[in-house]
Amino acid sequence: MAKCDEGYLCSVCGEDVANVTASDLYLRYVIGIVDPELLHSTPERHIRCNPALAQFIVAEDFEPVIVEGEFSKSNLDQQYVQQRETLVTRGYRRLSEIRKMQDTSILEFPLPEIIDAMNKR
Repeated sequence: MAKCDEGYLCSVCGEDVANVTASDLYLRYVIGIVDPELLHSTPERHIRCNPALAQFIVAEDFEPVIVEGEFSKSNLDQQYVQQRETLVTRGYRRLSEIRKMQDTSILEFPLPEIIDAMNKR
């Protein structure tokens, strides 16, 4: 089977990343961690397969991810945790909006402040 026929496979668990709402790659893009120029060459994975980031999603429709050890948000500065939860949760919600978008440029997917920052570069 051709690579393009396989879908997007998670680089951690090997399973299909069925849609954008489960995509760690697009979550990281939406919140400004992944540059749009690198989307095509950056490995995909499920959000839950990246617990260091997933632990910051605080949403009713997302079962919390608990990270143990020094990278647990319980061991981090609480102001940083609050800022990170706000950003990552907004990004997670944006993924649901993206799933409904049709005929929209991929450059319009990120959060507004991320688009502004990209335009200033």
